Amino acid sequence: MKPLRQQNRPIVNYIPRVEPAPPSHAWRMEEYRDVWVLKNKYVAFILVGDRFRQSPGFDIPQAAQRWADQIRQDEL
Repeated sequence: MKPLRQQNRPIVNYIPRVEPAPPSHAWRMEEYRDVWVLKNKYVAFILVGDRFRQSPGFDIPQAAQRWADQIRQDEL
């Protein structure tokens, strides 16, 4: 039976990113601290402690910024 993995192929380890880095195709909203446009929705990207958080998609940018402010306040 054939082995599942090639024996001479190196194993690549994945190290997750911890900084709030949105995808390269997201647009930054300069008027707001944490809000980016992603797939025609407003999404907040924040770093809380050592964990990266992403909000659900909102229809208005103020809602995404309020979500980010609320998460920061709850996590303190």
